[in-house]
Amino acid sequence: MSKSNYLENKILDHALGTTAFTQPTNQYLALHTADPTDAGTASTELSNASEANRTGYARIAVDFNAASSGTATGPDAVKEFTNSHASSSWTQVTHFGIWDASTSGNLLYHGALTTAKTIAAGDTLRFTAGSIS
Repeated sequence: MSKSNYLENKILDHALGTTAFTQPTNQYLALHTADPTDAGTASTELSNASEANRTGYARIAVDFNAASSGTATGPDAVKEFTNSHASSSWTQVTHFGIWDASTSGNLLYHGALTTAKTIAAGDTLRFTAGSIS
């Protein structure tokens, strides 16, 4: 999982006493059709991809466990994205992002899925507890 440029700058400013960083109240897990990169490109998010119908897609609130030995793991419980469309698949998903808002907002972290997945009608993409670190 990689930190976004936004988060790297906030952490540096906070640690060096330039500007205090207020932690986000909530974090949201998002699906992406390509790497959002450290720049935080929201246009790769599934909700913005124009190739397929995305009935039922929305970011999911997610919590992480406290960091230990330089690593934080999450989610703290299973999180599922279910394609509720009766007949259309979602565009292939290749990456995930952790954002500070349910829509728009700032990318905090991003990473690649182990295996890219096209989510068929009625199918679910599941993140098991502790699967993101």
